[in-house]
Amino acid sequence: MLKVYNTLSRKKEEFKPLVGNTVRMYSCGPTVYNYAHIGNLRTYIFMDILRRTLRYDGYKIKGVMNITDVGHLLSDRDDGEDKMATAAKREQKSPYEIADYYAGVFYTDIDKLNISRPEIIAKATDHINDMIEYVKALVDKGYGYETSDGIYFDISKFKEYGKLSRLNLDEQIAGARVEVNSEKRHPADFALWKKAEPEHIMQWESPWGMGYPGWHIECSTMSKKYLGDVFDIHTGGVDHIPVHHENEIAQSEALEDKKTVDYWMHGEFMLVNNGKMSKSLGNTYRISQLEEMGYTALDFRYFCLNAHYRKKLNFTFDGLDAAKKSYERLLGVLYQHKTSPNSTDEEKLARYKKEFEDAINDDLNIPMALGVLWKMVREEKSKDIYKLALDMDKVFGLSLDKAKAVESDETESDIPDEVTALVNERAEAKKAKNYALADEIRAKISALGYAVTDTKDGVKITKA
Repeated sequence: MLKVYNTLSRKKEEFKPLVGNTVRMYSCGPTVYNYAHIGNLRTYIFMDILRRTLRYDGYKIKGVMNITDVGHLLSDRDDGEDKMATAAKREQKSPYEIADYYAGVFYTDIDKLNISRPEIIAKATDHINDMIEYVKALVDKGYGYETSDGIYFDISKFKEYGKLSRLNLDEQIAGARVEVNSEKRHPADFALWKKAEPEHIMQWESPWGMGYPGWHIECSTMSKKYLGDVFDIHTGGVDHIPVHHENEIAQSEALEDKKTVDYWMHGEFMLVNNGKMSKSLGNTYRISQLEEMGYTALDFRYFCLNAHYRKKLNFTFDGLDAAKKSYERLLGVLYQHKTSPNSTDEEKLARYKKEFEDAINDDLNIPMALGVLWKMVREEKSKDIYKLALDMDKVFGLSLDKAKAVESDETESDIPDEVTALVNERAEAKKAKNYALADEIRAKISALGYAVTDTKDGVKITKA
């Protein structure tokens, strides 16, 4: 039985599809004005793990991911210029050339990361007429109003505004920027459609003159078009909660007069050296840059799988080095199982399979599931263990079928700093009698390919 954490209810809930055995799922995709960095890509690894787990559990998936190639302004709160237009000026290309190039790089990156593409990928510019009809419907119902620069959603008309981020209307207004549009009824009202200046390079005819859609309307429109008025799961990064997804809920539920998404799921931020990772700070990395440094995309995927999707993940090169070594070690030990003539007791295999399934079905606890895999591969070498590892890899997505003989000059004393830090964290957790956290940290250590044992002489750390 799969349980997932629903951001809307702030608790784990048993997952039940709305209709039959098919899961209808919408995932916020990239704004293709620049390269996706590894922090962005962590969100899509989370999306992929969710999709793989659903498939592993026997569900069919109808998934949609948008490609935002218009409408996303420099601020999520409708301030500044369109990101695509800004990139086009910067690179002296058309917005469509910009979108095609950066979308192509994004697809290359997710393919390298073994992220399966959703069944439908929807570009915003292919759905302008649908968005115009959606905005017209909101205006007709009294939720949209016109100003000199666009059509805005009146959040005061939607009484549940703020229910996803748990912010009330007064807090939303207080948190809005000072330099607000004086024609707005409320500072936090957001754009459904923007009227374009004559020189704006992306604009379409509409009932309100030439213009272009707001960012938030894209997802409401395309999810309704492909998944219906109500669907099962909506995913994205935690940064989308307070603005983008809050606004999506307002638009969609205002139009439909009912809840339109059953489960909202969000992946946490990736930090870098315990600080914010951001293009504006210049501390981001791309997959191609990691490759130039000698890492593979799957080294990075393995690194990401060592943290739960709802926990912040701190990126360091020490941590990536530890993940790379552990992943290589895993491939090496699986090769030994692959080439072994031995077999393993079916009852033992069934226990490992159940432990694995219990982990992935507990809100995608992949670090725990990796711990199960490492515990299993420490058994006597057996081709049956190799086959079960490949079954588990339907969720991990680590290409474990590429298992190969690995030579290593690493000694037992070469314990990575990342592992040592986790051992120290576990000791502190035990000291504070937080045994649940201590067990969680032990699973992370195990997933990195190390075992920690409490002895009378202290803690012993050993390699798998």
